[in-house]
Amino acid sequence: MIAYVLRRLLQSMFAFVGLLALVFFLTRMTGDPSYLYLPQNANEAQRAAFSAQHGFNDPVVVQFGRYVGDLMRLDFGTSLRQHRSAMDIALEAFPTTLKLAATAMLIAFSLAVIVGSLAAYRVGGLFDRMASIVSLAAGSAPDFWVAIVGILLFAATLGWLPTSGTNGFEYWIMPIIVLVLRPFGLLVQVVRGTMIGALASPYVKTAQAKGVSDRAIIFVHALRNSMLATVSVAGDLAISLVNGAVIVETIYGWPGIGRLMIDAITQRDFPVVQSTILVTATAVLVINIAIDVIYSALDPRIRHV
Repeated sequence: MIAYVLRRLLQSMFAFVGLLALVFFLTRMTGDPSYLYLPQNANEAQRAAFSAQHGFNDPVVVQFGRYVGDLMRLDFGTSLRQHRSAMDIALEAFPTTLKLAATAMLIAFSLAVIVGSLAAYRVGGLFDRMASIVSLAAGSAPDFWVAIVGILLFAATLGWLPTSGTNGFEYWIMPIIVLVLRPFGLLVQVVRGTMIGALASPYVKTAQAKGVSDRAIIFVHALRNSMLATVSVAGDLAISLVNGAVIVETIYGWPGIGRLMIDAITQRDFPVVQSTILVTATAVLVINIAIDVIYSALDPRIRHV
């Protein structure tokens, strides 16, 4: 198991380094930050001094080499806007995003397992047809569209929920709903499909013949054997919640790392952009490794692939 994890970690590191390089070079293409951080009447000498102070006047390859060297010393740079550690700023915002995404994923996974299992057990029935329609609609709805409709309906029209903030339970409702819908819809379809196959298997038929209860058949015998595909898809959806978090946090004013990233990009605060990407990429890497470990535990054959 340890050798498998180390191999997967090494494979992921190449993508990790490539992402950091891509982000670094793309941020340098967005323009000169001095036009945002110096007065409008600043002259060329002042702009040149600003660029020299932050190393922006060096060739971009030299800048990247210096950045990699700083990373090895755990120096993540100083925010151009807040004048403090860019990594500290990113880490302060990350827990808010983590709570939001983890809550949404837990709700989506739990509901999907229940709904998908019951739909498979009553395949072709009214509940199955309703679950299929709802899951298809939920899995197809774009996050930004659901977020905007939620604001128009529940905030602007009905006045039931606030549009931004994190100061109470009511502030969580709309962001959670937006993030839950898509993974819920897709997971219901996966659970239903795998459960239908599991329920038709000989060992389930044998359990039914022995008088095993419906609950035990669904949630012990069949569900356990449908978890491979479900866990795999759930891992991919957990990673996609990072993209959803950027949209949700921007629309609802949620003070997480997604909103911080967007603000830093518009402000050309390069060190903060790089730190938010570094934190987000690390989170994705950890999720990938965790899913691989769970998957290989469920199916030991994966370790030898």
